[in-house]
Amino acid sequence: MNQTPDHKSISLASQITSRLSCSFSAMVFLLSFCFQIGATSVEAQDSSAKASLLPQKNYYFRTGDSIADSNKIKEKPLSKKQIDHRVKIIAATNIIGYSGAMVGLYSAWYKNYPQSNFHAFNDISEWKGIDKIGHAYSAYAESKASMELWRWTGIDRKKRIWLGGMSGAFYQTVIETLDGFSSEWGWSWGDFAANIVGSGMLVSQELAWGEQRIQFKFSFHHKTYSDPALIQRSNKIFGSSTAERFLKDYNGQTYWLSANIKSFFPESKIPEWLMLSVGTGAEGMFGANENIGKDANGNIIFNRTDIKRYRQWYLAPDIDLTKIKTNRKGIKVALNILNIVKFPMPSLEYSNGRFKLNAFTF
Repeated sequence: MNQTPDHKSISLASQITSRLSCSFSAMVFLLSFCFQIGATSVEAQDSSAKASLLPQKNYYFRTGDSIADSNKIKEKPLSKKQIDHRVKIIAATNIIGYSGAMVGLYSAWYKNYPQSNFHAFNDISEWKGIDKIGHAYSAYAESKASMELWRWTGIDRKKRIWLGGMSGAFYQTVIETLDGFSSEWGWSWGDFAANIVGSGMLVSQELAWGEQRIQFKFSFHHKTYSDPALIQRSNKIFGSSTAERFLKDYNGQTYWLSANIKSFFPESKIPEWLMLSVGTGAEGMFGANENIGKDANGNIIFNRTDIKRYRQWYLAPDIDLTKIKTNRKGIKVALNILNIVKFPMPSLEYSNGRFKLNAFTF
C-alpha cells in the first residue's frame, strides 16, 4: 500500500470515528426507546433470588442487568403474539438502521477512495494498541445495547444473549470487510480479533453469571499543548474540536475493566455499588507508529522523535450505576447502558517505570 504516515493516521482515526459513532448512536436510541416502553410495560411483582435462578419456561421482559440479583423484577409472561410483534419491531430496527448507517458511511467515506481486490494488512503495532482496545470496547458497547433491545422482545434467554451479544462483532466486521476492499487500507486481523473479544466478553459473562460482573468502560480527557508544532499536528490528525478529539485522539482516551466486588463476594459487607477498575491509555503519540509526518511526496514535514511514546496503567475505584435503586424500568435500563462510562476518580498510575497518585483520572 502506498500511503504516507500522515494519510494512514487520518484514515485510521476516521475509521474509529465511524465505529464509536455507531456505538453511541445505538445507545442513544436504546435509552429513548426504554423510557417509552417503561411507561407501558406490564405490572411488576417482587421475586426472590432463588426463583430468579430457576429455569424459566415462560418468556419474561427482564429490565435488570442480572438474573441472579436478589432484587430482580419478575413480570407476567408475554404471549406468543406479543413476542412475535416485538421481534419484528427490533429486527426491522436493526436491519433498517444499520443498513442506512452503512450506506451513509460508504457514500461519505469509502466511495471517495480507490477500490481494489480484497486484501489484508498488519496494523497490530499501531497507536501502541489503543485503537485495538477501542475496537473491543465498541463491539462490547454495541453488543450490550443490542442485547438489551432483544431482551425487551421476550425471546429465550440464550437466543437473546447470542443474537444481541454478537451483534457488535458482526457490525464491526462489516466495516472491516469494506476496509478490505479499499486500496488505501485493508482487512485487519487485529481489528477482527478485538471485535470478537469485545462481544465475547459480554456473551461469556451473560452465559456464566447472567450479569456483567466486569464492565468495559471508557473515559476521555482533552489534551492541550503549548508547543505550536504539536497543536498543529494534533489538529491535523485528530481534529480541532472537542467532539473530534473525543473520538480520534488516542492520547486522551482511557479504557477500563471495572469489576463489581460484591458480585464476587456476595456474603461480604462491601457496598453493592463499589467497583475496582484497571485502566490503560497512552501518551506522546503523534503518528501511527512514530512521531514523524510526511506530505504526499514523502517529504518530512513533522519530526518529533524526541517525544517519548509510552503506555499508562491505572488502578482506581468506580461506581456501579446498575446498583442504584429505582422502580422506574426506563431509568434502570438507562443506568445499565450508561455504566460503560467510567466516573472520574482518584487513581494510582504506573508509567515510565514509576508509580504516582492522581487526584482524578479521566
